Amino acid sequence: MSVEVREEEGGKLLAIKLSGKLEKQDYEHFTPIVERLVKQHGQVRMLVELVDFHGWTLGALWEDMKFDWKHFGDIERLALVGDSKWEAGMAAFCKPFTKAKIHYFELTKMGEAHKWIKEGLA
Repeated sequence: MSVEVREEEGGKLLAIKLSGKLEKQDYEHFTPIVERLVKQHGQVRMLVELVDFHGWTLGALWEDMKFDWKHFGDIERLALVGDSKWEAGMAAFCKPFTKAKIHYFELTKMGEAHKWIKEGLA
């Protein structure tokens, strides 16, 4: 699994690029960053790019559920950017687990995803 995390807009936006299969230790990498930014800004926005993404291991799925529960109201907007139809379904799947406005974009629409995720940021 490859996880790249980048802070943008002074930490109000977290851009995460995921490829491969998400494992438990990947959450140990980016969860502290999210928690620090939430403490600093109250809410954050996330742009998650899924490239050749193959889902989660069982341990990672559990970490994802804990993350979603803990940060239910901390994520203001979530842009999912991917290259396959099942990834588009993730946007609908995520809705019960967060208060965030969620939108899915094809990889070819990365510019639109950036525009949407940054809309209204001060």
